[in-house]
Amino acid sequence: MTGACPGATAGDLPATIAVVKKSVVGIGTFQKTRSPAVRFSGTGFVTGDGLSVITNAHVLPATLDQQAMEALGVVVGQGSEFSFRRATIAAVDRQHDLALLRIEGAPLPALQLGDGAMAEGRELAFTGFPLGMVLGLHPVTHRALLSAITPIVMPSLHSGKLGAAAIAQLQRGRFPVYQLDATAYPGNSGSPVYDPHTGVVHGIINMVFVKGLKETAITAPSGITYAIPAVHARALLQEANK
Repeated sequence: MTGACPGATAGDLPATIAVVKKSVVGIGTFQKTRSPAVRFSGTGFVTGDGLSVITNAHVLPATLDQQAMEALGVVVGQGSEFSFRRATIAAVDRQHDLALLRIEGAPLPALQLGDGAMAEGRELAFTGFPLGMVLGLHPVTHRALLSAITPIVMPSLHSGKLGAAAIAQLQRGRFPVYQLDATAYPGNSGSPVYDPHTGVVHGIINMVFVKGLKETAITAPSGITYAIPAVHARALLQEANK
């Protein structure tokens, strides 16, 4: 079950951003003996019961240094005032590059996931951490237009332009992704893409997985930003809660 986004119905982007920022978290690891102790890897957002966090699967570390007590978790707060909360991996959807984390402690404000009813030309916004923690934990918001709803990967006229990942995805099956006319950066991976009036999340920014599949046939990267439809995050959450 997805949680509501109380207060995000003002029809006013600044008011919506103020609400959404409370649910956006950094994804990373903590190791007391290193400097800095927290290592940032991407963005996530809280949904469901306030203890569930959605992010990209590729954002998660492949391994943790158990001997050095490295821990996976989320970074909560802003600027230099932040805290680290441990998390466990509840579920992973490799096909859609999504992951569900469960965090410790008290519930955080949760964002509602959309039902998948989207149309090209719709105005959206996304909030995340494009610079990570380099200049402190400061959430950044971008306006975006849903420019196109396109397949994640298309067959190429020349097999030489198809990479191994694209071939594997074609074998697994295609699904639609959202193409946005806004610029996102690697730290934005996992950021919620939401309605600027209600705060309802309709997509999850993906800066590695989708771009690697969509742009394999392009010599120079286009700089287009892509997002995974939120219906896949909803399905992952529902599956984990069975």
